[in-house]
Amino acid sequence: MYKIIFNRPIANKVKHMRVKAPFIAQKRKPGNFVILIPDEHGERIPLTIVDSNPEEGTIDLIYQEVGTSTYKLGLKKDGDDLYRIVGPLGKPTHIEKFGTVVAIGGGVGIAPLYPIAKGMKEAGNRIVTILGARSRNLLILEEEMRAISDDLRVWTDDGSYGKKGLVTHGLQELIDEGLKIDHVVAIGPTIMMKFVAKLTKEHNIPTIVSLNPIMVDGTGMCGACRVLVGGEIKFACVDGPEFDGHQVDYDNLILRLKAYREYERISLERFANFYPELRDYIFGGAK
Repeated sequence: MYKIIFNRPIANKVKHMRVKAPFIAQKRKPGNFVILIPDEHGERIPLTIVDSNPEEGTIDLIYQEVGTSTYKLGLKKDGDDLYRIVGPLGKPTHIEKFGTVVAIGGGVGIAPLYPIAKGMKEAGNRIVTILGARSRNLLILEEEMRAISDDLRVWTDDGSYGKKGLVTHGLQELIDEGLKIDHVVAIGPTIMMKFVAKLTKEHNIPTIVSLNPIMVDGTGMCGACRVLVGGEIKFACVDGPEFDGHQVDYDNLILRLKAYREYERISLERFANFYPELRDYIFGGAK
């Protein structure tokens, strides 16, 4: 069992959990993730390790409540146990001194972006950060990202905070300003990564994206997370989760991510029947 130190909301349906996991805390590197199971009847949930404290033996995880298993995770209290955690998994991020690195995060994708941007900063890079969210109440880790950034810009779809627009508008703004960009790291919704990569390809800017398709075992055994990269089948859990953004078949990935949508809807409906007091929260927005 893995004890939860705290589990608290940081945005609308987004929570920050700190868990006691000493071995993982000592071994994790930027880009690594874990797979956890909330309880003995829960499914596996892949989550990037946002941060760790090897001295205290803790890891930090950020997740969004979107389906049955993440809502179950959201019900966990401080001091409760998680049934299982496995990690660190995946290939660590390749970090070196590139020069100017533009870190682009959309929505909850800002969580896995943070440790990568932090590692890039520690390697001596200049970090220019673009954060995007649908609205201000969905923006996370702004201050943490600001602390490791030489320049940080926020864009919201509805204009409720920062500039109105998409992260691609922010990237185009940097290009128009004449900034020499040596490397881009983009993490967020698949459609966001698709258009960031399209723009950087036009300007010949090396780009890394982190793919978060369906993962089951996290070790490459099940094949559920297969993706097409450069025309070849890759497994996001063991070959990634980071890939050359210009080589990913995003349309294929989007189709795969939709494959179980109806089953997920049915599962969430059943879960809400067990917790009627949560129905408005689950289906009606913020509580």
